Amino acid sequence: QVQLVESGGDSVQAGGSLRLSCAASGYTFTMYQMGWFRQAPGKEREGVATIYTVYSGRGGTTDYADSVKGRFTISQDNAKNTLYLQMNSLKPEDTAIYYCAADYNPSLRKWYAPDRFRYWGQGTQVTVSS
Repeated sequence: QVQLVESGGDSVQAGGSLRLSCAASGYTFTMYQMGWFRQAPGKEREGVATIYTVYSGRGGTTDYADSVKGRFTISQDNAKNTLYLQMNSLKPEDTAIYYCAADYNPSLRKWYAPDRFRYWGQGTQVTVSS
């Protein structure tokens, strides 16, 4: 199994930047895909970005929600077993709890569907003020 711990959440003004980190521990060598999700108060959890691992054979392939394309970048450092989300040009509507997610297996489910991923972190709060 894998354990995921997010960090880096903070309160920033609109237009600012943050970098979220997700440290993975446990059995990470055969991880297939990882992602970032977010959930704002009163809203459903939504996919933000995903990345396929080297193990998947699609190493480096990424995808993003339309709302964050061109502003957010997902990346991973395999040596550190850490997933990142660089967030630039932040907007008040980006305010949410951000979660890291991972799974060992491929899936027919869309990457942005929360039930695509089995393992989740506890979340980190991002607040963007206008």
